[in-house]
Amino acid sequence: MLIYLHIPFCDSKCFYCAFNSYVDKFELKSRYMESIVVQLEEELKIFKPTKQSIDSLFIGGGTPSTIKPKLYKKFFEMLQPYLKKDAEITTEANPNSATKEWLSGMKNLGVNRISFGVQSFNDEKLKFLGRNHDKKRAKQAVIQAFELGFQNISLDLIYGTKLDDKNILLNDLKIAKSLPINHISAYSLTIEENTPFSKTPEVSKDSLELANFFINEIKRYGFAQYEISNFGTYQSVHNLGYWKHEDYIGIGAGAVGFLENRRFYPHFDIERYIKEPIYKKVENLTQNDLHVEKIFLGLRSKVGIAKEELNTKETSQAKILLEDQKLRFKNDRYYNNNYFLSDELALFITD
Repeated sequence: MLIYLHIPFCDSKCFYCAFNSYVDKFELKSRYMESIVVQLEEELKIFKPTKQSIDSLFIGGGTPSTIKPKLYKKFFEMLQPYLKKDAEITTEANPNSATKEWLSGMKNLGVNRISFGVQSFNDEKLKFLGRNHDKKRAKQAVIQAFELGFQNISLDLIYGTKLDDKNILLNDLKIAKSLPINHISAYSLTIEENTPFSKTPEVSKDSLELANFFINEIKRYGFAQYEISNFGTYQSVHNLGYWKHEDYIGIGAGAVGFLENRRFYPHFDIERYIKEPIYKKVENLTQNDLHVEKIFLGLRSKVGIAKEELNTKETSQAKILLEDQKLRFKNDRYYNNNYFLSDELALFITD
Protein backbone atom coordinates (compact mmCIF):
# COMPACT_ATOMS: atom_id res chain seq x y z
CA MET A 1 0.00 0.00 0.00
CA LEU A 2 1.10 3.55 -0.79
CA ILE A 3 0.20 6.95 0.61
CA TYR A 4 0.32 10.31 -1.14
CA LEU A 5 0.12 13.65 0.67
CA HIS A 6 -0.66 16.77 -1.35
CA ILE A 7 0.65 20.18 -0.26
CA PRO A 8 -1.12 22.86 -2.35
CA PHE A 9 1.03 25.88 -1.45
CA CYS A 10 3.64 27.51 -3.70
CA ASP A 11 5.82 30.59 -3.41
CA SER A 12 5.12 31.32 -7.07
CA LYS A 13 3.14 29.74 -9.90
CA CYS A 14 5.15 28.35 -12.77
CA PHE A 15 3.86 29.27 -16.22
CA TYR A 16 3.17 25.63 -17.19
CA CYS A 17 1.66 24.41 -13.93
CA ALA A 18 -1.91 23.06 -13.84
CA PHE A 19 -1.63 21.33 -10.46
CA ASN A 20 -3.88 22.22 -7.54
CA SER A 21 -1.70 24.90 -5.94
CA TYR A 22 -2.04 28.38 -4.46
CA VAL A 23 0.30 31.34 -4.04
CA ASP A 24 -2.13 33.54 -2.11
CA LYS A 25 -3.53 31.42 0.74
CA PHE A 26 -0.55 31.03 3.07
CA GLU A 27 -2.71 32.02 6.06
CA LEU A 28 -4.39 28.62 5.68
CA LYS A 29 -1.23 26.55 6.15
CA SER A 30 -1.73 25.63 9.81
CA ARG A 31 -5.41 24.80 9.37
CA TYR A 32 -4.64 22.74 6.29
CA MET A 33 -2.01 20.70 8.10
CA GLU A 34 -4.49 20.07 10.93
CA SER A 35 -7.06 18.91 8.36
CA ILE A 36 -4.74 16.34 6.78
CA VAL A 37 -4.42 14.66 10.18
CA VAL A 38 -8.23 14.50 10.46
CA GLN A 39 -8.45 12.97 6.99
CA LEU A 40 -5.63 10.50 7.66
CA GLU A 41 -7.44 9.21 10.75
CA GLU A 42 -10.54 8.58 8.62
CA GLU A 43 -8.64 6.95 5.74
CA LEU A 44 -6.89 4.54 8.11
CA LYS A 45 -10.34 3.27 9.14
CA ILE A 46 -11.33 2.73 5.49
CA PHE A 47 -8.09 1.24 4.13
CA LYS A 48 -7.31 -0.71 7.31
CA PRO A 49 -3.54 -1.02 6.84
CA THR A 50 -1.88 -3.38 9.28
CA LYS A 51 1.15 -2.36 11.30
CA GLN A 52 4.23 -1.75 9.13
CA SER A 53 2.35 -2.46 5.89
CA ILE A 54 2.74 0.83 4.00
CA ASP A 55 5.60 0.66 1.50
CA SER A 56 5.96 4.34 0.68
CA LEU A 57 4.89 7.88 1.45
CA PHE A 58 5.21 10.56 -1.20
CA ILE A 59 4.72 14.25 -0.33
CA GLY A 60 3.98 16.24 -3.46
CA GLY A 61 2.46 19.49 -4.50
CA GLY A 62 2.46 22.34 -4.92
CA THR A 63 5.62 22.82 -2.97
CA PRO A 64 6.08 20.74 0.20
CA SER A 65 9.13 22.81 1.13
CA THR A 66 6.86 25.83 1.79
CA ILE A 67 5.62 24.02 4.94
CA LYS A 68 7.83 23.99 8.03
CA PRO A 69 8.78 20.51 9.29
CA LYS A 70 7.08 21.08 12.64
CA LEU A 71 3.71 21.32 10.86
CA TYR A 72 4.21 17.81 9.45
CA LYS A 73 4.95 16.30 12.86
CA LYS A 74 1.42 15.20 13.85
CA PHE A 75 0.88 13.60 10.47
CA PHE A 76 4.12 11.61 10.72
CA GLU A 77 3.38 10.56 14.29
CA MET A 78 -0.02 9.15 13.30
CA LEU A 79 1.34 7.39 10.23
CA GLN A 80 4.53 6.00 11.79
CA PRO A 81 3.13 2.68 13.14
CA TYR A 82 1.90 1.74 9.65
CA LEU A 83 5.10 2.49 7.74
CA LYS A 84 7.44 -0.39 6.99
CA LYS A 85 10.81 -0.07 8.70
CA ASP A 86 12.47 0.44 5.32
CA ALA A 87 9.61 2.46 3.78
CA GLU A 88 10.54 4.89 1.05
CA ILE A 89 9.57 8.37 2.27
CA THR A 90 9.89 11.00 -0.44
CA THR A 91 9.23 14.71 -0.46
CA GLU A 92 9.29 17.02 -3.44
CA ALA A 93 11.12 20.28 -2.88
CA ASN A 94 11.81 23.56 -4.62
CA PRO A 95 15.52 24.45 -4.58
CA ASN A 96 14.70 27.95 -3.30
CA SER A 97 12.68 26.96 -0.25
CA ALA A 98 14.53 23.72 0.52
CA THR A 99 16.95 25.35 2.93
CA LYS A 100 19.47 23.36 4.93
CA GLU A 101 17.27 23.85 8.00
CA TRP A 102 14.18 22.55 6.18
CA LEU A 103 16.00 19.54 4.75
CA SER A 104 17.41 18.68 8.17
CA GLY A 105 13.97 18.99 9.77
CA MET A 106 12.36 16.69 7.22
CA LYS A 107 15.16 14.14 7.60
CA ASN A 108 14.55 14.10 11.35
CA LEU A 109 10.89 13.26 10.66
CA GLY A 110 11.96 10.22 8.63
CA VAL A 111 12.12 11.49 5.04
CA ASN A 112 14.80 9.50 3.20
CA ARG A 113 14.36 10.63 -0.41
CA ILE A 114 14.22 14.10 -1.99
CA SER A 115 12.84 14.99 -5.40
CA PHE A 116 13.96 18.46 -6.48
CA GLY A 117 11.94 20.43 -9.02
CA VAL A 118 15.02 21.66 -10.87
CA GLN A 119 13.57 21.58 -14.44
CA SER A 120 16.79 22.93 -15.98
CA PHE A 121 20.27 24.22 -15.20
CA ASN A 122 19.93 26.92 -17.85
CA ASP A 123 19.08 30.27 -16.23
CA GLU A 124 17.37 31.62 -19.34
CA LYS A 125 15.17 28.53 -19.55
CA LEU A 126 14.36 28.67 -15.83
CA LYS A 127 13.20 32.27 -16.18
CA PHE A 128 11.21 31.30 -19.28
CA LEU A 129 9.42 28.56 -17.30
CA GLY A 130 8.64 30.91 -14.40
CA ARG A 131 10.88 29.16 -11.91
CA ASN A 132 12.03 31.16 -8.89
CA HIS A 133 15.50 29.60 -8.56
CA ASP A 134 18.63 29.70 -10.68
CA LYS A 135 21.26 27.15 -11.68
CA LYS A 136 23.53 27.97 -8.75
CA ARG A 137 20.81 27.49 -6.13
CA ALA A 138 19.65 24.23 -7.71
CA LYS A 139 23.14 22.76 -7.45
CA GLN A 140 23.54 24.02 -3.88
CA ALA A 141 20.26 22.43 -2.78
CA VAL A 142 21.22 19.01 -4.13
CA ILE A 143 24.67 19.13 -2.52
CA GLN A 144 23.19 20.26 0.81
CA ALA A 145 20.74 17.35 0.80
CA PHE A 146 23.55 14.88 0.09
CA GLU A 147 25.75 16.35 2.81
CA LEU A 148 22.88 15.96 5.28
CA GLY A 149 22.77 12.24 4.52
CA PHE A 150 20.11 11.83 1.82
CA GLN A 151 21.28 8.93 -0.34
CA ASN A 152 18.34 8.94 -2.74
CA ILE A 153 18.01 12.23 -4.58
CA SER A 154 15.99 12.84 -7.74
CA LEU A 155 15.74 15.75 -10.18
CA ASP A 156 12.87 16.83 -12.41
CA LEU A 157 13.94 18.03 -15.85
CA ILE A 158 11.67 19.55 -18.50
CA TYR A 159 12.26 19.24 -22.24
CA GLY A 160 10.28 20.31 -25.29
CA THR A 161 10.34 24.08 -24.77
CA LYS A 162 10.95 26.39 -27.72
CA LEU A 163 14.38 27.19 -26.24
CA ASP A 164 15.54 23.60 -26.27
CA ASP A 165 18.14 22.18 -28.57
CA LYS A 166 20.57 19.31 -28.16
CA ASN A 167 23.22 21.50 -26.54
CA ILE A 168 20.91 22.84 -23.83
CA LEU A 169 19.59 19.38 -23.00
CA LEU A 170 23.06 17.83 -22.99
CA ASN A 171 24.31 20.54 -20.65
CA ASP A 172 21.39 19.89 -18.28
CA LEU A 173 22.34 16.21 -18.21
CA LYS A 174 26.04 16.92 -17.83
CA ILE A 175 25.39 19.05 -14.72
CA ALA A 176 22.83 16.59 -13.36
CA LYS A 177 25.30 13.73 -13.73
CA SER A 178 27.96 15.72 -11.88
CA LEU A 179 25.70 15.90 -8.83
CA PRO A 180 25.10 13.15 -6.22
CA ILE A 181 21.76 11.98 -7.64
CA ASN A 182 20.48 8.54 -8.59
CA HIS A 183 17.20 9.38 -10.32
CA ILE A 184 15.83 11.71 -13.01
CA SER A 185 12.21 12.45 -13.89
CA ALA A 186 12.00 13.87 -17.42
CA TYR A 187 8.80 15.56 -18.52
CA SER A 188 7.87 16.98 -21.90
CA LEU A 189 6.41 20.49 -21.66
CA THR A 190 2.66 20.17 -22.14
CA ILE A 191 0.34 23.14 -22.57
CA GLU A 192 -2.49 22.83 -20.05
CA GLU A 193 -5.70 24.85 -19.91
CA ASN A 194 -5.90 27.76 -17.46
CA THR A 195 -2.12 28.21 -17.26
CA PRO A 196 -0.18 31.26 -18.49
CA PHE A 197 1.33 29.12 -21.25
CA SER A 198 -2.15 28.22 -22.56
CA LYS A 199 -2.30 31.71 -24.11
CA THR A 200 1.01 31.17 -25.92
CA PRO A 201 1.10 27.53 -27.07
CA GLU A 202 4.01 28.32 -29.36
CA VAL A 203 6.30 28.16 -26.29
CA SER A 204 6.49 24.38 -26.68
CA LYS A 205 8.47 22.43 -29.26
CA ASP A 206 6.79 19.16 -30.16
CA SER A 207 9.78 17.34 -31.61
CA LEU A 208 9.80 13.55 -31.40
CA GLU A 209 13.39 13.55 -32.63
CA LEU A 210 14.52 15.83 -29.79
CA ALA A 211 12.47 13.86 -27.24
CA ASN A 212 14.04 10.57 -28.34
CA PHE A 213 17.47 12.18 -28.27
CA PHE A 214 17.00 13.40 -24.69
CA ILE A 215 15.61 10.08 -23.44
CA ASN A 216 18.41 8.11 -25.07
CA GLU A 217 21.04 10.44 -23.61
CA ILE A 218 19.61 10.00 -20.11
CA LYS A 219 19.90 6.24 -20.55
CA ARG A 220 23.40 6.60 -21.99
CA TYR A 221 24.38 8.42 -18.79
CA GLY A 222 23.52 5.23 -16.89
CA PHE A 223 19.97 5.95 -15.73
CA ALA A 224 17.76 3.01 -16.75
CA GLN A 225 14.23 3.88 -17.89
CA TYR A 226 11.68 2.02 -15.80
CA GLU A 227 8.57 3.93 -16.81
CA ILE A 228 7.47 6.59 -19.24
CA SER A 229 9.05 9.56 -17.43
CA ASN A 230 11.37 8.08 -14.80
CA PHE A 231 14.98 6.91 -14.95
CA GLY A 232 17.48 5.89 -12.34
CA THR A 233 20.08 3.65 -10.83
CA TYR A 234 17.51 3.73 -8.02
CA GLN A 235 13.89 3.00 -8.97
CA SER A 236 11.18 4.60 -6.85
CA VAL A 237 9.04 2.18 -4.85
CA HIS A 238 6.21 4.70 -4.91
CA ASN A 239 6.28 5.25 -8.67
CA LEU A 240 6.33 1.53 -9.39
CA GLY A 241 3.49 0.98 -6.93
CA TYR A 242 1.17 3.07 -9.09
CA TRP A 243 2.11 1.15 -12.23
CA LYS A 244 1.52 -2.13 -10.40
CA HIS A 245 -2.02 -0.91 -9.63
CA GLU A 246 -1.52 -1.10 -5.87
CA ASP A 247 -3.92 0.49 -3.40
CA TYR A 248 -3.03 4.03 -2.36
CA ILE A 249 -4.33 6.51 0.20
CA GLY A 250 -4.66 10.08 -1.04
CA ILE A 251 -4.44 12.81 1.60
CA GLY A 252 -5.08 16.50 0.95
CA ALA A 253 -7.07 18.74 -1.37
CA GLY A 254 -7.65 16.92 -4.66
CA ALA A 255 -5.50 13.91 -3.68
CA VAL A 256 -7.18 10.85 -5.18
CA GLY A 257 -7.20 7.51 -3.35
CA PHE A 258 -7.71 3.98 -4.69
CA LEU A 259 -8.83 0.81 -2.89
CA GLU A 260 -9.59 -2.44 -4.74
CA ASN A 261 -12.37 -1.25 -7.06
CA ARG A 262 -13.11 2.21 -5.69
CA ARG A 263 -11.55 5.59 -6.32
CA PHE A 264 -11.97 8.39 -3.75
CA TYR A 265 -12.04 12.10 -4.53
CA PRO A 266 -11.80 14.64 -1.68
CA HIS A 267 -12.64 18.31 -2.17
CA PHE A 268 -10.33 19.97 -4.71
CA ASP A 269 -10.79 23.50 -3.38
CA ILE A 270 -8.55 24.12 -0.37
CA GLU A 271 -11.13 26.00 1.69
CA ARG A 272 -13.81 23.38 1.13
CA TYR A 273 -11.27 20.70 1.99
CA ILE A 274 -10.37 22.37 5.28
CA LYS A 275 -14.07 22.56 6.21
CA GLU A 276 -14.78 18.94 5.25
CA PRO A 277 -11.51 16.96 5.24
CA ILE A 278 -13.29 13.60 5.45
CA TYR A 279 -15.64 14.28 2.52
CA LYS A 280 -15.07 12.12 -0.54
CA LYS A 281 -16.85 11.34 -3.76
CA VAL A 282 -16.65 7.62 -4.50
CA GLU A 283 -16.25 6.19 -7.99
CA ASN A 284 -17.01 2.48 -8.32
CA LEU A 285 -14.93 0.80 -11.01
CA THR A 286 -16.09 -2.21 -13.01
CA GLN A 287 -13.90 -5.22 -13.61
CA ASN A 288 -13.49 -4.03 -17.19
CA ASP A 289 -12.36 -0.59 -15.95
CA LEU A 290 -9.70 -2.24 -13.80
CA HIS A 291 -8.68 -4.55 -16.62
CA VAL A 292 -8.15 -1.68 -19.07
CA GLU A 293 -6.26 0.35 -16.46
CA LYS A 294 -3.84 -2.54 -15.85
CA ILE A 295 -3.07 -2.71 -19.56
CA PHE A 296 -2.46 1.04 -19.88
CA LEU A 297 -0.34 1.19 -16.73
CA GLY A 298 1.63 -1.91 -17.59
CA LEU A 299 2.60 -0.60 -21.01
CA ARG A 300 3.75 2.73 -19.54
CA SER A 301 6.26 0.99 -17.30
CA LYS A 302 8.60 -1.95 -16.87
CA VAL A 303 5.77 -3.74 -15.03
CA GLY A 304 4.28 -5.02 -18.29
CA ILE A 305 1.11 -7.09 -18.68
CA ALA A 306 0.62 -10.63 -17.42
CA LYS A 307 -0.30 -13.10 -20.17
CA GLU A 308 -3.39 -14.24 -18.26
CA GLU A 309 -4.64 -10.66 -18.02
CA LEU A 310 -5.49 -10.62 -21.74
CA ASN A 311 -8.56 -12.25 -23.27
CA THR A 312 -8.45 -14.15 -26.56
CA LYS A 313 -9.00 -11.11 -28.77
CA GLU A 314 -6.47 -9.01 -26.85
CA THR A 315 -3.91 -11.81 -27.01
CA SER A 316 -4.35 -11.88 -30.78
CA GLN A 317 -3.77 -8.12 -30.95
CA ALA A 318 -0.70 -8.42 -28.72
CA LYS A 319 0.74 -11.08 -31.04
CA ILE A 320 0.50 -8.63 -33.94
CA LEU A 321 2.49 -6.11 -31.91
CA LEU A 322 5.04 -8.80 -31.08
CA GLU A 323 5.48 -9.54 -34.77
CA ASP A 324 5.99 -5.82 -35.40
CA GLN A 325 8.56 -5.77 -32.57
CA LYS A 326 6.58 -3.12 -30.71
CA LEU A 327 6.20 -5.51 -27.77
CA ARG A 328 8.45 -8.22 -26.37
CA PHE A 329 7.38 -11.31 -24.43
CA LYS A 330 9.32 -12.75 -21.50
CA ASN A 331 8.39 -14.89 -18.49
CA ASP A 332 4.70 -14.85 -19.45
CA ARG A 333 4.51 -11.05 -19.57
CA TYR A 334 4.27 -8.54 -22.40
CA TYR A 335 6.58 -5.53 -22.28
CA ASN A 336 6.62 -2.28 -24.22
CA ASN A 337 9.65 -1.41 -26.37
CA ASN A 338 8.80 2.28 -26.76
CA TYR A 339 7.02 4.15 -23.96
CA PHE A 340 6.16 7.03 -26.29
CA LEU A 341 3.76 4.60 -27.99
CA SER A 342 2.29 3.21 -24.77
CA ASP A 343 -1.23 4.64 -25.06
CA GLU A 344 -1.41 3.86 -28.77
CA LEU A 345 -0.43 0.25 -28.11
CA ALA A 346 -2.89 -0.09 -25.22
CA LEU A 347 -5.72 1.22 -27.40
CA PHE A 348 -4.77 -1.23 -30.15
CA ILE A 349 -4.89 -4.15 -27.71
CA THR A 350 -8.16 -3.18 -25.99
CA ASP A 351 -10.08 -1.83 -29.00
